[in-house]
Amino acid sequence: MRILVADAFPKERLEDLRALGLTVDHQPAVSVADLPAAAREARILVVRGKQVTAEVFAGAPALSLVVRAGAGVNTIDVGAASRRGVYVANCPGQNSIAVAELAIGLLVALDRRIPDNVALLRAGKWDKKGFSEADGLYGRTLAVAGVGSIGREVIRRARALGMRVVAWSRSLDEAGAKELGVERAPDLLSLARRADALSIHLPLSRETRGAVTREVLEALRPGAMFLNTARAEVVDQEALLALARAGRIRVGTDVFAGEPEKGQADFQTELGQLPNVYGTHHIGASTAQAQDAIARETVRIVEAFLRTGRVPGCVNVARKTPAKARLVIRHLDRVGVLANVLGLIREAGINVEEVQNTIFEEAQAASCAIDLDEAPPPELLERIRSRRDEILFVDKVEL
Repeated sequence: MRILVADAFPKERLEDLRALGLTVDHQPAVSVADLPAAAREARILVVRGKQVTAEVFAGAPALSLVVRAGAGVNTIDVGAASRRGVYVANCPGQNSIAVAELAIGLLVALDRRIPDNVALLRAGKWDKKGFSEADGLYGRTLAVAGVGSIGREVIRRARALGMRVVAWSRSLDEAGAKELGVERAPDLLSLARRADALSIHLPLSRETRGAVTREVLEALRPGAMFLNTARAEVVDQEALLALARAGRIRVGTDVFAGEPEKGQADFQTELGQLPNVYGTHHIGASTAQAQDAIARETVRIVEAFLRTGRVPGCVNVARKTPAKARLVIRHLDRVGVLANVLGLIREAGINVEEVQNTIFEEAQAASCAIDLDEAPPPELLERIRSRRDEILFVDKVEL
């Protein structure tokens, strides 16, 4: 079975994939345009930041699993994967500490103007007087938008610096805030109003795209710090540029609109060139520790898929199917029993949504739950029950 690893991946973990009996095709430099051709014969595809378009799924009939070796799946056409019956998984939480470390690093750098200190010293100049004008972080308020695994790691580090932390997410309630040791804001706008620094840790989705609006940014007090180590698309980039250009806020960002696809490329960004903006090159998850943790999780997902058919971290399996009824059948564990049952269901014009068959000890009997898109009529139940040489019990349950 062929697995295409279409981004950089630790050599040791590539060997782990080979140890699973896979033929590993490692093409870290393959472009997005060439990915459909490269993936044509692959059963499994692993990517980090590379886009996986609908063309990849259309041109790879054997493709069964795509793993994003990172958090989030915004670079993958999940809809196209679902229509082709392809599992999509990711590795949330494995890079949390690395991203949190960078967020705190940007926070400290903005407060103490560390990059400007370095640049001036390298230019042969000394300005202790100018660079002594820092606010300090102790006792200041850090507002955290998003309290997933990364947001929680940021909160731990901010509290260790003696900062007061206010947090918001759609799922955060008072009990959760108390557990985290933070104050809870009712919404993003209220969060921004309370912030000396606002740090964004929201995943990119239809609901969060553009969630950090101009109104939210303008609610920050003059001179406040704005940190984004999540995705550029969750922030109104035009408003961010306008406020940064006016000197209204200070910005530390690891993500930019229109980032290059390649790891090294020419890139012009007005936001990144402003004196009150410190930008890094989308390196939040790029530590050796994080990359190895993500790679190990990727191997675990692939191994589980190969051995059990289940996919840890899967994002596109329906939580609830259109099934309206469940057919429960206890039957002898023999060849063709379920095929006969499914044939009768097909003859009745009913669609099967999900099947789960459980085998009992000694492999003499089994219990099968078959979810159907409509309730089976009495005559179908009787036809199944009539097969007394192989059927032990039949019942239906409304869902």
